[in-house]
Amino acid sequence: MAAQTDDPVQAKLIEVRRSQILDAATQVFAEKGFHRSTIRDVARTAGIADGTIYNYFENKDALLMGILNRLNETDERASDFAQAEAVGLDEWGRQYFRQRFEMLSGEGLKVMQVVISEILTNRDLREMYMQQIIQPTFKVSEEYFKGWVERGEVADIDVPLALRAISGMFLGVLLLRMMGDPVLEAKWDDLPDLMAEIVQHGIHREAK
Repeated sequence: MAAQTDDPVQAKLIEVRRSQILDAATQVFAEKGFHRSTIRDVARTAGIADGTIYNYFENKDALLMGILNRLNETDERASDFAQAEAVGLDEWGRQYFRQRFEMLSGEGLKVMQVVISEILTNRDLREMYMQQIIQPTFKVSEEYFKGWVERGEVADIDVPLALRAISGMFLGVLLLRMMGDPVLEAKWDDLPDLMAEIVQHGIHREAK
């Protein structure tokens, strides 16, 4: 892995090179699948020497985790949730769902198809995914949702369970899209607002 540095210029160069490598890995994994891809394939696509990758990523699993972390935007999740106070929960919810779906469209969708298959069969990778990405994301989400519950902005619910139900809905439509569901393929761009509406207000129609 690349050494940490306090030099802002050097840190920016490291960030740019990591991003270049992850872009290449995303392309290669989407085209060839995870198992058939090699570090050499990624290096060739990135236009760098094979050994250079090991200065930034330990192995192919670390590359995949880097892609997942970038798709998940793990480091930005707290700042994303903090925006709710400025725009209000309803508008924030719509923006948040749009953002998540935007990250998982196009190339991101292809990569997730590779990833889901891999994490279901690779125990070590699955544990890394849970520990490094899923659990930290839930921790941040739970802190904000519990605050909203305490302030009466969200119903008094089992927050950890509710967040997993929401994530399950998201994962479910993602799987259906990967399987070629024609409705989702035709109306994918309409889905974020609909899901935000269902999560925030349900589907029950108030009596007049």
